[in-house]
Amino acid sequence: MMSTEVLFKPLLVNNLELKNRIVLPAMSRESSPGGIPNDATTEYYRQRAAGGTGLIITEGSAIDRKAAINNVDMPNLYEPAAIEGWKKTVNAVHQAGAKIASQIWHQGISRKNGTGPYPDAPTEGPSAFGADSVEMSEEDIADTVDAFAKAAKIAQDIGYDAVEVHGAHGFLVDQFLWEKTNRRSDAYGGSIEKRTKFATEVIRAMRKSVGPSFPIMLRFSQFKMEDVTAKLAQSPQELATLLEPISAAGVDIFHASTRRYWEPEFEGSDLNIAGWTKKITGKTTISIGSVGLSGADVFGSLQGETTTVGDLSNLIDRMGANEFDLVAIGRAQVNDPEWTNKVREGRFSELTPFTKESLKNLGGAEIKPITRN
Repeated sequence: MMSTEVLFKPLLVNNLELKNRIVLPAMSRESSPGGIPNDATTEYYRQRAAGGTGLIITEGSAIDRKAAINNVDMPNLYEPAAIEGWKKTVNAVHQAGAKIASQIWHQGISRKNGTGPYPDAPTEGPSAFGADSVEMSEEDIADTVDAFAKAAKIAQDIGYDAVEVHGAHGFLVDQFLWEKTNRRSDAYGGSIEKRTKFATEVIRAMRKSVGPSFPIMLRFSQFKMEDVTAKLAQSPQELATLLEPISAAGVDIFHASTRRYWEPEFEGSDLNIAGWTKKITGKTTISIGSVGLSGADVFGSLQGETTTVGDLSNLIDRMGANEFDLVAIGRAQVNDPEWTNKVREGRFSELTPFTKESLKNLGGAEIKPITRN
């Protein structure tokens, strides 16, 4: 029987003590009516905590900016009722034996005008694209940075064990990092170094808000929802230029998102994006991408393409070699809350694949790629 011992070693990062290396990543559920997480939200996360997962990352919660999200059923992290709802979730996850982090976000220009809880608010981003969005002023940027910091402090006060900034997949933080969506010529745009300014200000403000020991995570990616071939960095050297100032601003854990974790990020090395991130920054990293599954990646499986249970030997080899420290299991845990316990106990024959019908467990949310000229 394949040994999975490496997946179940404890890990201490800052003051975050994890019982194993398995993470439930944030996945939008669109199941919080009026932005308020409810009892069903709590039960969804409680089940996966009871299923053995070491760290739960809750779905993206909006910061206090009117144009932050495009759906009235996505949760926020500023209204009193939402805060009370998240308190119930945090307590339930803790009672089930797991740690929990809050992911906070702003969708930027991925939000369409006329959507979300404030449909009259103009869609905003680092640069404007036609009549569909407006370029954020320096005042807008400062207010947004402050909103991220306030959300982090609220998460800490609620009782979350960590906070994660969603800086991946073509949302606001990522839009500042990517040259195709950041056309600014001021201090926030131009070179790679300048394009990191917004992200570093967000992290630095959050660090000041929560203090030195509360863990801050950043999820980032090369690919975008609307362009799966996109790259922020074309080489390890460019990736270092991108990540080093963000790391120095106060990130404890980098959550390096990719579609297939086994694929090398750059030619000449087998390291994936999480492996390169750990090598460059020395920080703890989370890898993700079709773990425990084979066949369709996340985009294909959500369109109904076939997905089957995948072998874990490559994952175990990579973690045994310390390529990365933690692994996020998304789709496999959507369909099977007991995935972690089954793997720990060697019950591999009981693992189940992800199907499009499994979305009912997620709340029905689907990935809808956004086109942009």
